[in-house]
Formats: sequence, structure tokens, C-alpha cells
Amino acid sequence: MNKGLIFLLIALLLGGCARQKDPTHRPTAWLKPGVRVTLPAPGITPAFEQQQLLTGHVKGKTQSLLVLLAADEQHISLAGLSSLGIRLFRVTYDATGIHTQQMMALPEMPPASQVLADIMLSHWPISAWQPQLPQGWQLQDIGDRRELRDPSGTVVTLIRYMQRGTQREPISIDQRAFGYQIQIQHLDAS
Repeated sequence: MNKGLIFLLIALLLGGCARQKDPTHRPTAWLKPGVRVTLPAPGITPAFEQQQLLTGHVKGKTQSLLVLLAADEQHISLAGLSSLGIRLFRVTYDATGIHTQQMMALPEMPPASQVLADIMLSHWPISAWQPQLPQGWQLQDIGDRRELRDPSGTVVTLIRYMQRGTQREPISIDQRAFGYQIQIQHLDAS
């Protein structure tokens, strides 16, 4: 896999975000240019583990990345793998903050808050997000989708879901403010 293409997907997933290094404060991410949000606490129940193929689309380019996602009451972790199964990076968010490990020399890698924000917007309950959102912002579940709207009512992020057994799982994220889309294929689907 070309290092430039790997960077494109990582930048697409992680780009445009801020990370606080002070572990006493939770990390922040951008909802849209100029608007930050503090991420909810990292724990979630019930716990889950997923293997996914993420396909990112940005500025007419497409790139795929294998990811291993695990979340429980204490933390969330995301490991990115090349198409050959070589671990490229690992991001963990727990009570002490966000921790990243880069296993391969890749061009400048942005902070990890944005990808965590996308994952958490997709999986965490609205009740965990509501107190974190800036005044006037709305996060709503409407049928098979979740919409994040700014105070003017514009959809900033649109997440689509599929039902698999009793679980509602995200299949796409359309981040309109930053102009990227992520298609999510669940590789552990039975």
C-alpha cells in the first residue's frame, strides 16, 4: 500500500482535530471549522469488538484501511492495519486521555480526536453527547440515520445504520463540514 495513500485515509479520518495533552481534561474534536466539542467519557456498555474495512472518500480520492475497533466500560481502542495486515497505528482513549502508537513511518500524522469523535458519534448514545454539544446543536436519531445539526439546522454529520440482530451498526459517515465520507463494511458480520 502506498504511504501517500495510507496518509490520505489517516488524514481523512484524523484530520482537522485537536488533542489536549493534559490528562485531567477530556480531548476535544472539531464539529465543523471553528466549533470544538469535548468528547464524552470513553466508556460504553455493552462492550463491543468489530473488524471493519473503512473506505474513505475525500476530494475525489478513495482509500481503504482495515481497522480493529474495541470499546468497553473503560476505554475505546482503534488499530489500523494495512491491506497485508501490518499494524500501522493504534489509538486508545481511556480515563487518562488519548494515546497513540505509530508502528510505521508515515508522513505527519494528525491527532486522533476526530476519528474518535466520528466513532463515538456513531456508537455512543445521544444522552452521552447531548451535554457535550455546544448550545443550539442537535443530535437526533431518525429511522436508520443519525443527524448532527448546527444551530442553523444544517446537517453537519450524517450517519447511516443497518440493523444486525439486536445491534444497530453504522455503515457510513458523511462529514459534510470537512467534505469526507467513510463507508464501513463489517468484516465480522455473520
